[in-house]
Amino acid sequence: MAQVDVSINGRVYTVACGDGEETHLIELGRMVDERVSQLTGAVGQIGDAKLLVMASLLIADEMSDISRQLADMESASGNTPSGSNAGADTDDELIAQGLENIAERIEGIADRLEHP
Repeated sequence: MAQVDVSINGRVYTVACGDGEETHLIELGRMVDERVSQLTGAVGQIGDAKLLVMASLLIADEMSDISRQLADMESASGNTPSGSNAGADTDDELIAQGLENIAERIEGIADRLEHP
């Protein structure tokens, strides 16, 4: 089992991961650190625990929205994750619209973080 150091809000955390997953985990740490930095800019240094909880909730909210949008797209196209590829053009259009919606949502969250 490998271990990597990730830096979040100026603190270094040693985290165990599977062999070969080091680079991915470091990138995830950078993403969390970026989100925490955005929060720190918006609300100040309110403590590592609170910042990490807030960042986790924002990330979970985004994941929830993405999951819901994916389910809606699958439902609208009549496909399930293991379904057929019939209507691929429609699927591509739905996916493109879903990605556009997700991008708009992320921009909205970023705006709220920058201008609370």
